[in-house]
Amino acid sequence: MMASIGEFDPLNTRVPATKIEVTVSCRSLLDVDTFSKSDPVVVLYLQAVGTKEWREFGRTEVIDNTRNPDFVRKFVLDFFFEEKQNLRFDVYNVDSRSCNISKHVSTDFLGQTFCTLGEIIGSTGGRLERTLSGIPGKKCGVIIFTAEELSNCRDIATMQLCANKLDKKDFFGKSDPFLVFYRSNEDGTFTICHKTEVIKNTLNPVWQPFTIPVRALCNGDYDRTVKVDVYDWDRDGSHDFIGEFTTSYRELSRGQNQFNVYEVLNPKKKGKKKKYINSGTVTLLSFKVESEYTFVDFIRGGTQLNFTVAIDFTASNGNPSQPTSLHYMSPYQMNAYAMALKAVGEIIQDYDSDKLFPAYGFGAKLPPDGKISHAFPLSGDSESPNCVGIEGVLEAYFQSLRTVQLYGPTNFAPVINKVANCAAEITDGSQYFVLLMITDGVISDMVQTKEAVVNAASLPLSIIIVGVGPAEFDAMEELDGDEVRVSSRGRLAERDIVQFVPFRDYIDRSGNQVLSMARLAKDVLAEIPDQLLSFMKSRGIEPRPALSSSPLPALHRHI
Repeated sequence: MMASIGEFDPLNTRVPATKIEVTVSCRSLLDVDTFSKSDPVVVLYLQAVGTKEWREFGRTEVIDNTRNPDFVRKFVLDFFFEEKQNLRFDVYNVDSRSCNISKHVSTDFLGQTFCTLGEIIGSTGGRLERTLSGIPGKKCGVIIFTAEELSNCRDIATMQLCANKLDKKDFFGKSDPFLVFYRSNEDGTFTICHKTEVIKNTLNPVWQPFTIPVRALCNGDYDRTVKVDVYDWDRDGSHDFIGEFTTSYRELSRGQNQFNVYEVLNPKKKGKKKKYINSGTVTLLSFKVESEYTFVDFIRGGTQLNFTVAIDFTASNGNPSQPTSLHYMSPYQMNAYAMALKAVGEIIQDYDSDKLFPAYGFGAKLPPDGKISHAFPLSGDSESPNCVGIEGVLEAYFQSLRTVQLYGPTNFAPVINKVANCAAEITDGSQYFVLLMITDGVISDMVQTKEAVVNAASLPLSIIIVGVGPAEFDAMEELDGDEVRVSSRGRLAERDIVQFVPFRDYIDRSGNQVLSMARLAKDVLAEIPDQLLSFMKSRGIEPRPALSSSPLPALHRHI
């Protein structure tokens, strides 16, 4: 425990996912019972990323004698925007109340469908309708999903604490105390979720108020233990343990009262000293909870993610017809460009209703006159750079490799400015743009690129840069504003909108491409929801009310 407190990085701790409640209904199911209608149940399976294996997650209740069930039991799933969460729903007719579904498979399978959790959330009003299939030659009816975010996922708590008469730990002065908060996990372990600032040289510190998502504190379970450790800060990182106390979100939410004064106890001292009372007290001074809008609120309110791709066609990639080239098109496996494009695109496309994706290349000489371009449409049509679906983008990319000449230099600014101009036209929150740039090398126009990024930071735009191949990408870190915000001519970027990663860091050693792609997507997309929210917040944009999805067909509802 002692070592982990120094390594806590508030930017990289994973807050428990937002929870999505999926409700299921079916219409016009097959009739398989001879003397009555079917008694349906829906079973949900989740797919493991690496193995592709399907595991049962849960099932609805059985509703007797209906072809049009509206199930009451819902599926509550953790939602990670940055992961492709594949779902399979199987519908069965249950004759006996056996818990072994496989017994019913031969006669009582009523159909199945596949989708992703992102597709349900990204569909209009969070309502997705799918045709059931799986029984040759028969119409199996439809299955309808609605997605709703659990309300306690959006709460943000702000609290302030102080302490009295803490143990003196420093030889020459008083202590330098700080608090570390942990949430308890299902398995009894603890995960660090907040660290206060250090208050120097006092046994009676008053810490600054701080804000934390309620999910991070208790993962939605208000009675779950929250453990707080009190430490004395030491310059060399070997912070001294003063003591600890436990509470819960429910206790804290009662605010300042006599119950929210906690004795700080040091178990070692308690065991050794008979007269030991405590190592001081910590008092809650104030506590308030506010609801914040979430990424899901904006998606359900109709915000669309606009996905644009830009691919590096410079000569340093190598001749595309040679196996050593980063653009080599092997009949047996995808190259790194195609993998990066597919990994990111397949997740984002769930949040884009028209599935039309502008795709550009940069750094090539174009036919017929060999003019160099740093923003040419892969479709070959300057009027319409859109490709249909991710497959359409891949097709246009492969086609361009056959028609253009790889050249140089590696200029990013023209493509960034092109997409920024589109984003500048729609700043009302109805669209948010994501530009994926895939490159093999060092930027030639860093000064212009920084200027373009600083200008774009005030727009509804995020930029993902994936570096492929073995090059040194140190210069790219300058654009990824995690450490130091990007600046140009003395102007700082309003928000951090660039995420850079080298693809080689994600490649699975055993050669499993699916796993490599999942790892890449998880990392590069993780910041997008917060970047979207930071733009909306900076402009005072609130999500529109959830788009009303068309109601279920008016049938007698069996519950």
